[in-house]
Amino acid sequence: MSLIQISHLSKTYTSGPIKVNALDDVSFQIEKGEYVAIIGPSGSGKSTLMNILGCLDVPTEGLYRLNGVDVSTLNDNQLAEIRNQEIGFVFQGFNLLHAFNAIENVELPLIYRGILASERHQMALDALRKVGLEDRIHHKPSELSGGQQQRVAIARALVGKPNVLLADEPTGNLDTKSGKEILQQIDDLNQAGVTVILITHDHAVASKAQKVLSIQDGRVS
Repeated sequence: MSLIQISHLSKTYTSGPIKVNALDDVSFQIEKGEYVAIIGPSGSGKSTLMNILGCLDVPTEGLYRLNGVDVSTLNDNQLAEIRNQEIGFVFQGFNLLHAFNAIENVELPLIYRGILASERHQMALDALRKVGLEDRIHHKPSELSGGQQQRVAIARALVGKPNVLLADEPTGNLDTKSGKEILQQIDDLNQAGVTVILITHDHAVASKAQKVLSIQDGRVS
C-alpha cells in the first residue's frame, strides 16, 4: 500500500458566481521512503496541493489516503491530530517563535503530544544534534543565520518521527551556499528513510528529487 494515495482530487473555490478550479482531477501515489518534488509556477495550484497534502485543507472532491487513513472527510480536530502525528513541516519563512530558543522551538510539537518535559527535551536535543546545531540550542532565531534557522525548523519537523517531511520552498529565503546545505540535509534525511515531498518553482531544486511531479493550471503530470 502506498504511503500517499491521491485519486481524482479536485479543489474548487467559489466567490459569488465565479468558480476557480485550483486543482482539477489530480491523481498520483507516493511510496514510503520516496523523495518527490512538486514543481510549478505561481498560480499553478501547488500551494493548494501542499495544503491538502499537509492536512491544512480538504479537497472538494476525490480521495486523499495517508498511511492507510482517508483524510478527505476528517474534521478540523482530526486533521490537527493527523498533522501532529504524521507530517513534519518545513516552510520558506522558517516559522520559528522568536521568543523561544532553538531547543524550545523544537520541543513545541512534542508538547502538543503530551510528552513529559524531560523526555521531550532529550528528543529535541537529539534532533538538533542530527542537524549539527547541538552548540546552538540556547540561541534564539535572531541569533542564528538563515541556514541555521532552517536547520532548527528541520529538527522541529523531524523530532516526532513523522511519516512525511513536507518542505515548502525550503531554500527560498536562503543564500546559495545555505540553500545547498539545506538541500543536502534533506537528501541525507531521505537517505536515512524519511519520505520527502518538496514543493518548489525551481527546476534546479526539483532535480535533487527521485521523482518530479509537474503542476500547471491545477493539473499534475
